[in-house]
Amino acid sequence: MTPSAATSPRASGRRGGERRGVQQVSDMAKEGADMTEETECMINRNAGKDAESAESSGDAKEMRAVILTGFGGLNKLRLGKKAMPELRDGEVKIRVKACGLNFLDLLVRQGTIDNPPKPPVIPGFECSGIVESVGENTAGLEIGDRVMAFVNYNAWAEVVCAPVDFVYKMPDRMTFAEAAAFSLNFVAAYMMLFEVANLREGMSVLVHSAGGGVGLAVAQLCSTVPNVTVFGTASCFKHAAIRDSVTHLFDRNIDYMQEVKKISPEGVDIVLDCLCGENTGKGLSLLKPLGIYILYGASNMVTGETKSFFSFAKSWWQVEKVNPIKLYEENKVIAGFSLLNILFKHRKSGLLKSVMEKLLRLYEQKKIKPVVDSLWALEEVKEAMQRIHDRGNIGKLILDVEKTPTPLMASDSTETSEAGEEEEEEPEGDNESKERMPFIH
Repeated sequence: MTPSAATSPRASGRRGGERRGVQQVSDMAKEGADMTEETECMINRNAGKDAESAESSGDAKEMRAVILTGFGGLNKLRLGKKAMPELRDGEVKIRVKACGLNFLDLLVRQGTIDNPPKPPVIPGFECSGIVESVGENTAGLEIGDRVMAFVNYNAWAEVVCAPVDFVYKMPDRMTFAEAAAFSLNFVAAYMMLFEVANLREGMSVLVHSAGGGVGLAVAQLCSTVPNVTVFGTASCFKHAAIRDSVTHLFDRNIDYMQEVKKISPEGVDIVLDCLCGENTGKGLSLLKPLGIYILYGASNMVTGETKSFFSFAKSWWQVEKVNPIKLYEENKVIAGFSLLNILFKHRKSGLLKSVMEKLLRLYEQKKIKPVVDSLWALEEVKEAMQRIHDRGNIGKLILDVEKTPTPLMASDSTETSEAGEEEEEEPEGDNESKERMPFIH
């Protein structure tokens, strides 16, 4: 019997080869499918990375910042995104860690300063942080330096560019919050006392708002000169915290003129006035012969959340007219002081550098130390400014750029007291009303 094809060895070998070929094709197809799937996964992963990279690149071009959208109340402030500032020659770019909040910022918000900027604008005049990059002509500063800086607006943001002349290295033991509380307050206090008034041993000084940032700086600097007597006014609830910083402390609601004269019948050598209004005449009348009265604010003119013509008119009406002949006869000096004009209008960077060097030496010697009242997240800027309105701070309020917002306690609610402003005259007998910060302008 002739063997059939089905049973021939050759046929069997052929069918086995076909089966092996089919299996190989199947394995190759499976391997190809696996490779295709893996390739697609790799493409998807790379696409995801590219998208993430593009998103990060986009984020790197923007920063969080507090934005003043217009002049008026607290509702004109919001936290938003702004384009990163561009670095110019003579500037350093700073990754901001902390910003100082001053009474001047309240006036900027209300639009009551001379030549206010056109909104939208980022407020703030002082900050501290880490140098992120440097432009040309910035000798003395390097990437990674811990610094404090003065800026002409734009401080309340994650990144700021500042002129190298207004940027200073921080002492190693100084915190970012302390640095943000140091610059404006201590420079203003030092320049008024030593550059304008020529404070010397045995002199006497009257300072209002002794519990505010400038008031505390004045008291500390006076303690570096032998036998200087400091008279201070503040709300009663602050007395326990600041009593040791001044020689004689008075409730601002009482007749402090009579109290000062009981202790020093001839008066005082220096008066530092951040109030204006009726306090101008009182300050001048308390001066000794050759005494110096320095006006560095007019916060009595601010009485509500938004600017008011009537508060301005009332305050100016209370200002005693200065008679040049009377100044001549009584040998008294009256002066004005504006730190921001010295910085950004008169450009006295050499004088500023000299003052900062002296102040930093005093800090290193532990003779002075900025007082921080509280830290606030950028999202809490309205609540922080409300605390200034309510005159509740002892020392400086700081915006901490890296701080996470925290729920407000009931006693810190911003819904109940929008009217109070810094340095507003308190109602007679209201000893629990809270004092405002001094005004640096």
